[in-house]
Amino acid sequence: MKYQIRHLTRYCYQHPVANSYNLACLRPRQLPTQELCSFELQVSPTASSVYARTDTFGNTQHFIHLQPPHQQLAVSAFSVVEVLPRQRSLALDLTQPWPEVAAFFRQQQGYSSEQLKALLCTGPSRMIPVLEETKALIQSIADPKLTVLQLAQQLTDLIFQQFEYDPEFSSVVTPVSEVLLHKKGVCQDFAQLAVSCLRALGIPARYVSGYLETTPPDGQPRLIGADASHAWFAVYDPELGWVDFDPTNNLMPAERHITLAYGRDYADVVPLKGLLQGHGVHQLEVEVDVVPV
Repeated sequence: MKYQIRHLTRYCYQHPVANSYNLACLRPRQLPTQELCSFELQVSPTASSVYARTDTFGNTQHFIHLQPPHQQLAVSAFSVVEVLPRQRSLALDLTQPWPEVAAFFRQQQGYSSEQLKALLCTGPSRMIPVLEETKALIQSIADPKLTVLQLAQQLTDLIFQQFEYDPEFSSVVTPVSEVLLHKKGVCQDFAQLAVSCLRALGIPARYVSGYLETTPPDGQPRLIGADASHAWFAVYDPELGWVDFDPTNNLMPAERHITLAYGRDYADVVPLKGLLQGHGVHQLEVEVDVVPV
């Protein structure tokens, strides 16, 4: 399935600001199951400089500098992405038992370069602590006979069944502990909760940001999180690599999920963040359109 994506972020400032430095993470990934056909980044007013770099996890980040005074900043990303079918949902029972995966990442030696990156996702990170509460939550379903993917699937189902999707409850900085306490949140909260649970057992898990198809095919339900950025998680199996799960919709991402970036938590993949010289309040507007081509 091929999609055309528009992601607009607009800041309106109360007073003119200057020397605005921004970091954008808006270029979709090139993956075995996803091809980036085209990408264009537009900045208004015209940026003083823009340059790209690749981070530790292979995400493309753009540094944007606006030196002259300005009272509005708009960053628009236009992408065309083709998402290919995934077959890993058929192999949930054929992967390694989760205790073996946890033991593998406790041995501290003999890792490949990809496994070293997975090792970065086994412990707490800036926005995802490993809590006794998350450990207790996953231990309630962590039968040692389960494979690592079966465990991830059961955790996905548990979060979907026991937590309420409430877009009014949380913000991008709501801690995992609050999500656990109130049993509600949005896709970012559920993804970070799942990651915290898996890391509590020593299993590598990472945060994935992306998009959902805005208009589903005839006869298929509209998924929660469409018309906005979406988030889910991925768990690592030493043989299969990373496998994605979406606890907000209780499914394994397929052709309707477009991967933008991934990292240890949301802080690694914020779509647009920065600093500037100035004062006063500002207004933020975000628009996302995902249209099948």
